[in-house]
Amino acid sequence: MSWRLRHWREAATLLLAAGGPSASPPRPTAAGAFDYELLLLRRSPRSAFLPSAHVFPGGVADAADFSSDWLQLLPGGPRCGLGSVRSKCPRAPLFSAERPELGSPLPGDVAFRLCAIREAFEEAGVLLVLPGPVADAAAAATAATTGPARLLPAERLPPSSELAEWRLRVQRQPGSFLQLCRHLSCVPNIWALREWSNWLTPVGRAGRGGRRYDTAFYLCCLGQAPPVASHDDGEVTACQWSTPSEAVELFKSQDISIAPPQFYEFCRLCNFTSLHDLHRFASERALEGCERWMPVLMIASDGHMQILPGDELYPEDPDFTGERKPMLMTDKKIEDLMKDASRLHRIVTQDHNNVNIYVNIQPKYKHINPVTMDFKRGNNSDCNSKL
Repeated sequence: MSWRLRHWREAATLLLAAGGPSASPPRPTAAGAFDYELLLLRRSPRSAFLPSAHVFPGGVADAADFSSDWLQLLPGGPRCGLGSVRSKCPRAPLFSAERPELGSPLPGDVAFRLCAIREAFEEAGVLLVLPGPVADAAAAATAATTGPARLLPAERLPPSSELAEWRLRVQRQPGSFLQLCRHLSCVPNIWALREWSNWLTPVGRAGRGGRRYDTAFYLCCLGQAPPVASHDDGEVTACQWSTPSEAVELFKSQDISIAPPQFYEFCRLCNFTSLHDLHRFASERALEGCERWMPVLMIASDGHMQILPGDELYPEDPDFTGERKPMLMTDKKIEDLMKDASRLHRIVTQDHNNVNIYVNIQPKYKHINPVTMDFKRGNNSDCNSKL
């Protein structure tokens, strides 16, 4: 088995934003008036990984997501009309690795989008598809850049009871998602998903059984009111729509639990109060790709930090496997570690009421830094102004 597969389970997750000026009045918050919300799911307390945490829809990729049978439904050859990521920066292994063991020409760029869309249906009942057949993949890709996507109207879908049966079938057998799309004469709207980020579970934060994940984060903007989402009372026990700043405030007040990658991404999305601006930004940088991030844990005497690439404390040769040094330890306090630091890219946790992101480096891949949230003082500041 390859190094890639030995240490991580490959997965995909979907940052699903819905709203826009025509959907509903903007939601005033401390960070501004947002005209969109994002879908959050609460994991079951019985989950082996992040029990009871609030997460974006997503899950582990299945061999069915890489099935060559998708090429009979999706147009445009193996890449299905998706543009090639520019080669100025190294491509994350999750997307560039070949998978001969699966015997499929379908690249990761397509398969992980299929995985994210399938998981959104399994976990929340949200079906992100286009009416088929789609004859021109290039036209579908171009249409996806002109404006946010829309879901199929209810009259185009089967009765809710039939759709619920299909949902159960897909949960039990992921390959049934392809059958569902054929049954509906629809195709998964892979063109609406924008590559956003790639997070690796850090050493020391694995779930039960040592579960660690190499996860592709995709962003999809829906130009409509947030659709009804329903939990399955299995993996997911609740669904909610929240603006980015609302989610951060709920985390601050300990009403919800959010893992560091989700916290970072919510703070990054706080840069955009408009769905139109978010969609435009994501579309314009879509072909830049994204940087692979594995946080490195540093335990201090009064808290801990998740050190991210670019920070001056990030190891030159990080221990991806946990076989050498799973985390960094120091007797220093957080304040001493922050003092005189010149290159910052870290998530600092001193207690549940004091979690902060510090970043003053230029983001790669034409991305954007998060809006920093100082929980202890309750102040917000735009870290990009410090660059």
